[in-house]
Amino acid sequence: MAVASHLMKLSFVPLNRPGTFSQLPRNKFLHVQRNKASASISWSLPNKGSKKQNKPISIRAMASSSGSDLEESVKKTVADNPVVVYSKSWCPYSSEVKFLFKKLGVQPSVIELDELGAQGSQLQDVLEQLTGQRTVPNVFIGGKHVGGCTETVELYHNGELESMLSDVNAKSKEK
Repeated sequence: MAVASHLMKLSFVPLNRPGTFSQLPRNKFLHVQRNKASASISWSLPNKGSKKQNKPISIRAMASSSGSDLEESVKKTVADNPVVVYSKSWCPYSSEVKFLFKKLGVQPSVIELDELGAQGSQLQDVLEQLTGQRTVPNVFIGGKHVGGCTETVELYHNGELESMLSDVNAKSKEK
């Protein structure tokens, strides 16, 4: 099985397990591309001579073999979570929507596209195909696309957002 195939199944691996990646140098990045499958992995290892106790380190990888796999991934994410926000960590509009949900006691599933490397751009293309919207934030509530920041804030001001969130049991017990 190709390395990319193994990486597609990888989601969380502790580096402190015997026989796992402990021989890898610090601050390196692995990029595997074969048959359109790609993954970005980063790690750091304990610094010899450091007096600090090092925490376990994990690897997080995302991979996809095609646009249709990404489309299915988006559809599954949206179906499996009451509130989903496709975002970019530096975007002020994304931050505004995430803050609004926090203020309302909602913990959305947030996917930061700018932190996914090449896959983030591919996901943004898929989102545009599915919703007609390329910009972030791209917000879904109860499996339905509601739009971006303007539309989400507008729903809030019209009194509709909290009702939508209650309908999908998105609000936490504590505010």
